[in-house]
Amino acid sequence: MEQTMTVRDLCALHTHLLDSDIQILENLSTNLSLIADLNKANVFIDCPVREGKHAIVVAEACGHSVKSVYDHPVVGKFAYEAFEPAVFYVLRTGKDMFVNRALTQEGAMVQQSVVPIKGECNRVIAVLIMEKVIHEEPEPLNQVDRQDQQNSLVPEFIEESIFLINNQNRLVYTNPAAINLVSEICLTDCVLGESIFDYFPGFADVLASKEDILMKEMNIGKKIIQIKKFHLGNKNSNETFIIIRDLTELRDKERELISKSVAIREIHHRVKNNLQTVASLLRLQMRLGAPEESKPHLLVSLNRVLSISSVYEIILASSQVDHVDLLELIRKIGDMIVHPEDQARQCLSIEYSGELHSIDSDIGISVALVVNELIHNCVKHAFKEGTEGNITVCLQKDGPELELQVRDDGIGYSPAMKPSLGLDIIRMTVENDLDGEFSIQRIKEGTLASVRFPYKR
Repeated sequence: MEQTMTVRDLCALHTHLLDSDIQILENLSTNLSLIADLNKANVFIDCPVREGKHAIVVAEACGHSVKSVYDHPVVGKFAYEAFEPAVFYVLRTGKDMFVNRALTQEGAMVQQSVVPIKGECNRVIAVLIMEKVIHEEPEPLNQVDRQDQQNSLVPEFIEESIFLINNQNRLVYTNPAAINLVSEICLTDCVLGESIFDYFPGFADVLASKEDILMKEMNIGKKIIQIKKFHLGNKNSNETFIIIRDLTELRDKERELISKSVAIREIHHRVKNNLQTVASLLRLQMRLGAPEESKPHLLVSLNRVLSISSVYEIILASSQVDHVDLLELIRKIGDMIVHPEDQARQCLSIEYSGELHSIDSDIGISVALVVNELIHNCVKHAFKEGTEGNITVCLQKDGPELELQVRDDGIGYSPAMKPSLGLDIIRMTVENDLDGEFSIQRIKEGTLASVRFPYKR
């Protein structure tokens, strides 16, 4: 269906071109057949798509006196950089690229020349492409020759730049990506027979190395590149392959991620410090001015604040930027409640079981609140003062969900008990923040509370 669409339709659907730019392309497309006849070739107009990763053919024509390179129309089809590097080099730089090699949308090898089409403010809005068939040798190919020919096409369409040099360091072969790299960095054409040092003087140390295989990272101008050198010396030849990979974009993204990671860790550090300040104020209030009947309520609030703070303490103590180990978090909160530093509850014990599961810190905060309330309820309601008892916390994965069970061997939960703020916090947090389910029931020996929620890494 797209093959019958006009230049304006295709540009409006796939590009960010201005109306004046589209008008330029429409005017040029009306003369495309004349250009194709004059050059006895296939001629196309390609525009970059909105995402910037591909280009789209918006117009085509073929000279009347030659057989078309294509069996079917290609208007509306995408062109990819791996197959047509010259097209994207011209779109990025605005420079001409003549007599390059490319692979068509139908898988045929062609000789390709590309020039920029410019709109307002001298901005590149599209490219004009001319393609001609690369004529094969007339003699038939046997199976080995055919395989060699297919293998010889591989370097043409990989993103790395490939240079083959002889023992005098002169260029014997370059693939299209290498030609584009020289044009972009050195602002000149890449010519076979020239010394590679004419383009990259900094390669002297690489080529002087006695190692047959060498890999090195270095800067050339504003680019960061990885160089691989393979020595092919034997009794018949003494040639060297140099393969260059452009790491500039990768390193920029790595630096961006590192900067974001540092910023996130600094935020976590400040949040943890602020929570510790709130905890210190609550402790001070309990010691200096709170009535005795208010101290248990302040202690509950203090534990909630410290449970949230535990999430950030675990993150900052690990290499993770924004994830927390759930079992470690549970253990830290449980020990804090059952065995506080300023009290000795030797009559109570707590055990943990389960596997390590890393979760997002936002989910970790919600789980921390739930764990705090569940264990606090066990300590407060399940055992009479001075009574021995045991609390067991189990974390297990059940399909796509995590299940947290808190069990005690105390007096047992009664549904007739009046509602408490702690249970309300658990239910609201589990249902609203964790998108999970909460249940609590009396069992043969004590109480079992269970929380199930989706496991999101």
